[in-house]
Amino acid sequence: MKSGRLLSILLLLQTRGRMTAAQLAEELEVSVRTVYRDVDALSAAGVPLYGDAGHAGGYRLLDGYRTRLTGLTAPEAEALFLAGAPGPAAELGLGSVLAAARLKVRAALPAELRAHADRIGGRFHLDAPGWYASADDVPCLPAVAAAVWNSRVLHVVYRRWRAPTDVERRLEPYGLVLKAGRWYVVAGPGPRTFRVDQILRLDATEEEFDRPADFDLPAYWTAYQRDFHDRLYQGEAEVRLAPGVSLARARYGEAEPDGWVTATVPVESVERAVGEFLRLGAGIEVLRPPELRERMARTVAELAGMYGNPGARGGD
Repeated sequence: MKSGRLLSILLLLQTRGRMTAAQLAEELEVSVRTVYRDVDALSAAGVPLYGDAGHAGGYRLLDGYRTRLTGLTAPEAEALFLAGAPGPAAELGLGSVLAAARLKVRAALPAELRAHADRIGGRFHLDAPGWYASADDVPCLPAVAAAVWNSRVLHVVYRRWRAPTDVERRLEPYGLVLKAGRWYVVAGPGPRTFRVDQILRLDATEEEFDRPADFDLPAYWTAYQRDFHDRLYQGEAEVRLAPGVSLARARYGEAEPDGWVTATVPVESVERAVGEFLRLGAGIEVLRPPELRERMARTVAELAGMYGNPGARGGD
């Protein structure tokens, strides 16, 4: 709606300073002509909005002018309080800061919007980690966060999965990402991604680095996840599934008369596939590739031998 768009222009100029009509149009996903009309409407309403021509021109607000949160809608207020993440904020040493900020925003809201915010806070709770994942011990997180904020170089001892496992690295930390309860630091040169809980030792330095001006952390993370999944599933398996059994990422064929269905499933490796498929017990039959079918048969035979021969467990 136009009223919401006018408020968005005010807030963008208030937080970012000078912006061109083209930049505002791209941010708001409207035409430049629409931005011109909106700017005229704001000026007619008495907003001290100025436009400068030339290469370095653009629109700006009179120094000292501030708008308020009176244009906040009920859904926006609800989303604002739903987005609060006290757990991660506490890990970063910002728990009290987040609580104070939420209190100030809540106090600034009209009574009706305050009720909306309180209701969503009482009915929805975000808990990022999975059930079977223990919380990471991240004693280095505050120091990493400080280095990210201040553009300071870190010297770390990092534990990776392949040998040599413990390696020394010089990091230029660009940003932190919280994914499924686990913290990652994206650092140059590269950039590359490191798990914060795998940093064994950290030496903070006073050496500054120049963060690339065009580095976009959300865009990098989206591309990183896509590339990770592309690398992860490098093969396929063809399987038969019993009625009621399903697999994530599977492409299903036509059901057979007995209810079984053939499916094609992306797999990372034979070893990983065996572990995943064994969880389904007799509800799955591997058809191909041959090496996976043979590995499944051998594993099942070994299990049958173990459970069929109690003495093989090393009892009394």
